[in-house]
Amino acid sequence: MNTINWRGVDLNLLIAFSALMETRSVTKAAAKLSMGQSAMSHNLSRLRALIDDPLFERHGHQMIATDKALELAPVVEHILQLVTSEILQPGDFSPAHYQGIFRIGLTDYAELLFAPALFDAIREQAPHSQLSFCNVDRNNYQHAAEAQQIDLIIGSMKDLPREFESQYLYTEDHVCLFDSQATGLSTPIDLTRYIQTPQALVTPDGKLASNVDNQLQQQGFQRHIAVGSSSFLTIRHLLTGRNLLCVVSTLMAQLDVFQDTLTQCRPPVDIPDFDINMLWLRRNANHPRQEWLRQCVHQTITARVNELRQLN
Repeated sequence: MNTINWRGVDLNLLIAFSALMETRSVTKAAAKLSMGQSAMSHNLSRLRALIDDPLFERHGHQMIATDKALELAPVVEHILQLVTSEILQPGDFSPAHYQGIFRIGLTDYAELLFAPALFDAIREQAPHSQLSFCNVDRNNYQHAAEAQQIDLIIGSMKDLPREFESQYLYTEDHVCLFDSQATGLSTPIDLTRYIQTPQALVTPDGKLASNVDNQLQQQGFQRHIAVGSSSFLTIRHLLTGRNLLCVVSTLMAQLDVFQDTLTQCRPPVDIPDFDINMLWLRRNANHPRQEWLRQCVHQTITARVNELRQLN
């Protein structure tokens, strides 16, 4: 098999060939492509050398195509059409016919709040697709996005590296959550009762302290963290029937994952709100599948947040 000189292969040569086949004239082909006649003649010379065939022979004012050129014509047109439709102008994404996998990275918080709603919304519009929820956090989301080929990530990540783009979704605040009978607490809770009550902490990194403890220490106070877990479900289960209090996000407190009657109220300490964002790799931003998924996820999460806030 002869070695192909790929350096001599230029897409522009195929475009020139197509114009020559259509016009059968170097002058007219050059005008069609808005280039000089000498440049078109140079392209024809390169084509003849590359294909090893005259391709077109002049007869009077017309260029007659050789048998080789006639054989190549439908192949070249197919290649140019393929490049146009699949590379330069990819078609619209059709979720109804998509049979691939959507991979969405979710923090523990985001998965509990949105996984069921996202599944329903995506499957309704893309019934033949598969959906993979990937657990991510602030420490691993960059590696996970690359290693697991994640399409979108939902969480409270900040100070994103340049490889990522993001879209703001909503702002979350906090409430105290507790069993009023087991703790003897009633609302509102003052700072003294707050500090005296043993507390549970949702802690993704395993640390039994947070920025709240730093704030309390600056005021000369200290709370007692009795238990910590990376799983909100574990903490929620522990709160029922026990002398424990936990500060959680307001939307998490609205979840009906347990049939309990826990009480919630505003914390007696100032806890900063946090933004929830949707982020994705910048290099994939313009893909039609990505654009559709972002729109679907944004609409679904917005609707779910509004639904949960109406329960408050």
